[in-house]
Amino acid sequence: MNNDHLQLFVRVASTQNISLAGSELGLSPPVASMHLNKLEESLGVKLIHRTTRKVSLTEEGREFLPHAEEVLSAVDRAKASVGAGSFTPRGTIRVTAPSSFGRMHIVPALKDFINEYPQLKVDLRQSDNIVDMVEGGFDIAIRNAALNDSSLVARKLASDTRIICASPDYIAKFGEPKTPQELQQHSCINLIGIDHWDFESKEGIQRIKPNSAIRIDNGESTRDACVDGAGITISSIWCCDKELREGKLVQILTDYQLINNSAIWAVYPSSRLIAPKVRAFIDFFVTRFGDNPYWESK
Repeated sequence: MNNDHLQLFVRVASTQNISLAGSELGLSPPVASMHLNKLEESLGVKLIHRTTRKVSLTEEGREFLPHAEEVLSAVDRAKASVGAGSFTPRGTIRVTAPSSFGRMHIVPALKDFINEYPQLKVDLRQSDNIVDMVEGGFDIAIRNAALNDSSLVARKLASDTRIICASPDYIAKFGEPKTPQELQQHSCINLIGIDHWDFESKEGIQRIKPNSAIRIDNGESTRDACVDGAGITISSIWCCDKELREGKLVQILTDYQLINNSAIWAVYPSSRLIAPKVRAFIDFFVTRFGDNPYWESK
């Protein structure tokens, strides 16, 4: 396969216009069409549907696209390793992120990311389930859980400070607990998967199993139920910062720090040479969040 043919195919997939893709690479429409024909002949499959009105990928073309992008990225990496060429982020980067964090902090940044890297496209899948990156074909997974797979690499994007909070209405009606033990006399809203709340105190670690009348598997929904006065909850500051600043929630038990080892991580498959698009995505969000996340410094 010819790398120039692959580059043209990737640009056609992005622009859905053979003439435009060809002009970007300095090719006339007839030459661009000829190159695509040669690529299809070398593979023995049809990659592109062509009509007088539009161009679209065939099913085989859609399957072939990520492999073509990876070949081009590998060529870039090889050139850069000997000081030739540059790491040019391009193609489609496939990312999976937790639903709440993705909606609140990844999605609002995508416009700036694409503006900075116009040759990149983002395929973002939001799910609170831990997905298999290889099976799902993902380049990056955003996670706030410990990394257990030795075949993956994790880079910290931001801290994940968690607090105990309640609404002013709840406190006015039921009072404010002053110690972790007093939580057991209150209604709590718990995230599914967090069975105990561990606190640091002068007496050592205090482990509390909250009296959870409500259990929810989504951080935003847990926060919203707390705002409504349904009970006391544990929440990440990145999730409840706005509500705290607006006075819809207040932090309680401030003398007892929650023991929490979680952080926001970018996880990607282990490789000696990281793909340009993966490096671009991680570096962008490390800069955006940093060690002092913007949601903790407003």
